[in-house]
Amino acid sequence: MEKIALITDSTSDIPKDIVDKYNVNVLHYRVIYKDREFIDGINVDSKYIYDNLDREIPTSSLPPMDEMETLFSNLQKEGYTHAIAITLSGGLTGIFNGIKLVSENYPGIKTYIYDSKSISAGETMLVEECAKLIEKGVSFDEIVNRLPSLRKRLHLYFVVGTLEYLKRGGRIGKIAGSIAELLNIKPIVAVDVNDGKYYTYDKVRGRKRSLNRLIKIANDILRTKKCRMAVMHGCALEDSKKIFDVIKKNSNVVSATFGGNISPVSGVHSGPGLVGLVLFEEE
Repeated sequence: MEKIALITDSTSDIPKDIVDKYNVNVLHYRVIYKDREFIDGINVDSKYIYDNLDREIPTSSLPPMDEMETLFSNLQKEGYTHAIAITLSGGLTGIFNGIKLVSENYPGIKTYIYDSKSISAGETMLVEECAKLIEKGVSFDEIVNRLPSLRKRLHLYFVVGTLEYLKRGGRIGKIAGSIAELLNIKPIVAVDVNDGKYYTYDKVRGRKRSLNRLIKIANDILRTKKCRMAVMHGCALEDSKKIFDVIKKNSNVVSATFGGNISPVSGVHSGPGLVGLVLFEEE
């Protein structure tokens, strides 16, 4: 009989109630300052990151290999035969390879690592869909085969307050980012489903117009699809709440989650002012 474990990482912003309900295992990134180090979402919160950005911009690192080793060792002791890991987009991180290396030390656990080509609530929605399938008794192989079709139903877009932090982290080109800043262009950013990197979905001038464009994108999708919705933010509570309140009124929104701040390690790379929208199409 199959016993399937679910694994994700701290950039998924997965809520505690989902972790507890489905026994999801979360690997934690690290936030690193010159003289101190924090565990993402455990002993540091997003507010701390944003409050200190003017003094020092930290770096980030993958969940340590020993944390992964401990996880797989515990899964083995608990009798798990299979594991499905849903990770942050591979175009933004090397966690996929890290888990793969460790999982090879545990041949008794058949492990499948799926690159979500997403982040934050996008990751969480894929994890939750897998959890529901496990709960229904769907086999490991069938869940693995379904993951690409689940990903096709996922839409993620966000805007940031400034492009400075995406530039510093190499997430966008420095020249293009600098020109956009000078022209007050606020791009709508999405994740490329092919290479998993950020790309400009649309260009809008000014903060207000960019937020209105997010609403239009949502309503265009919701015109023909019923969706679950989640809104996340990075030190942009007021703007994100406005977006949330407008979009959730659409009759094709079947459920709406206001997720709050993104993980600290994500905030390092996006900076303050992020407003993110995730839609997941219902079948």
